[in-house]
Amino acid sequence: MDKSTPRSPVPASSSENVTMGLRRYSKYSFHRPAISSVKVSSSPPALYTVLVKHCFPLLRHWSSSHGQPHITPSDKDEVDVEGEGPNECPCVRVPTTTLRSHQGVVIAADWLVGGRQVVTASWDRAANLYDVETSELVHSLTGHDQELTHCCTHPTQRLVVTASRDTTFRLWDFRDPSIHSVNVFQGHTDTVTSAVFTVGDNVVSGSDDRTVKVWDLKNMRSPMATIRTDSAVNRISVSVSQKIIALPHDNRQVRLFDMSGVRLARLPRTNRQGHRRMVCCSAWCEDSAPCNLFTCGFDRQAIGWNINIPALLQDK
Repeated sequence: MDKSTPRSPVPASSSENVTMGLRRYSKYSFHRPAISSVKVSSSPPALYTVLVKHCFPLLRHWSSSHGQPHITPSDKDEVDVEGEGPNECPCVRVPTTTLRSHQGVVIAADWLVGGRQVVTASWDRAANLYDVETSELVHSLTGHDQELTHCCTHPTQRLVVTASRDTTFRLWDFRDPSIHSVNVFQGHTDTVTSAVFTVGDNVVSGSDDRTVKVWDLKNMRSPMATIRTDSAVNRISVSVSQKIIALPHDNRQVRLFDMSGVRLARLPRTNRQGHRRMVCCSAWCEDSAPCNLFTCGFDRQAIGWNINIPALLQDK
């Protein structure tokens, strides 16, 4: 689960135990054997999913003015409708484009600013940059010594950060089209599970070494803040408006911190309200009224939380 750009909220119904049910708008059933990540692009509107295999499919998905999805298939797309009545949804079985080049599992992907290029991260120790329109491989970003775990792009600049099991994360700069540079950062002692950009000039990295570190892009020699926890940290996310970091942990906890490393809250972990197994991912959705934070875990649950951000910031 991955979401970084604001968009219209999905109609949903919330319940007393702060979980929520999302209305299914459309189904994509061409994946084999499993999906490891999903990401939505706003320019141009599209949706891609990452296949746990050696390639990943890309398909376009437009929303109508009424908030209902309108799927425009290519000539080779197969579209049908599942179900009957108000819950029926169209099903796309063939992707518009499939990007191939990796020799291992594709674990993550993200859109570069502008929406015309995609970067992917794989267990083959490489990150690939593709042109979406032509499906061509533009760059293969190599140098990591072990499998990649995550990749993320800057919201407004042509910058990419990749994380790896080799305890490093790397910053790739594509702002100059004639040359791209790379910087290696060694701030962790175990697998870097994720590294994400904020809207400003910061990178936040999380690791199996039980720390999260906040970095300034203008001075990456040492972190601005270090958050020490009691459990390995998985795929983190940072809220766009308030820069609150959501930390999903191996020990079922979800904690919220500000960018200076001050803990703001710990989400409930009871049988009724929290995850029962490892929490693997978090994603902010600040324009959604019912729930503005989502988490998913190995308990097969995706939970929507209503976080009172003004109250958190007032109490800190």
